[in-house]
Amino acid sequence: MSVESERDILGLRAAGRVVSLALRAMRGAVREGVTTRELDEVGAAVFRAHGARSAPQLAYGFPGTNCISVNDEAVHGVPSARELRRGDVVKLDATAELDGYMADAAVSVAVGPASPPTEKLIGTAERALARALAVIAPGVRLNEIGRAVEDEVHRAGFEVLTALCGHGIGRTIHEPPSVRNHYVASDATTLTEGLVITVEPIIAATTSAVRELGDGWTVSTADGSLSAHAEHTVIVRNGPPLIVTAAV
Repeated sequence: MSVESERDILGLRAAGRVVSLALRAMRGAVREGVTTRELDEVGAAVFRAHGARSAPQLAYGFPGTNCISVNDEAVHGVPSARELRRGDVVKLDATAELDGYMADAAVSVAVGPASPPTEKLIGTAERALARALAVIAPGVRLNEIGRAVEDEVHRAGFEVLTALCGHGIGRTIHEPPSVRNHYVASDATTLTEGLVITVEPIIAATTSAVRELGDGWTVSTADGSLSAHAEHTVIVRNGPPLIVTAAV
């Protein structure tokens, strides 16, 4: 969507606040032995407390409130009885609908002490997100986001999962445009003031390809290597973008 009024900004920020609170609560509950379904219920309780609903459930009938993906699972992991183990990397991805507005964010969290390669992978996703956010402004080509992500990820020796990308958001969970995490020279799309998008580096240790798992939802790295995901919902504006899912 494109923001047209102060009411739109307030609505998006309210939805973004719920997302931020849910991610904070789920992150705080990550520990060895907890199930991904239990983590999902932590986030769902935050949604209920604020009158919000799960956007993936509303739009697609997703069998959970939040997407929770572990290790090689990159996105759209279905909450289950799977228990987290020391050394796992869990991706917490929350998308809330509140009063007709939607916001989306994700974090990657290590279970217990992380190995140096795991810390580097998670840190790279976070740095790639920060670099991408720094280039956003009206008139900038959309593919500069992809260039920023790709440069940071490759500099660290990792790969971008090129089939997965950010997107427009606001009134529905997935709106135009696609916000790629790699540079596409032929894409002449430019960012416009008021445009609402997600920026979400989704990266892997050793592959740029993905495969779909048998549950019909989860997308994994093609070679089984670890993945990491970092995401915010932002409004393009003059000056730095407004991050509606920033920590509260």
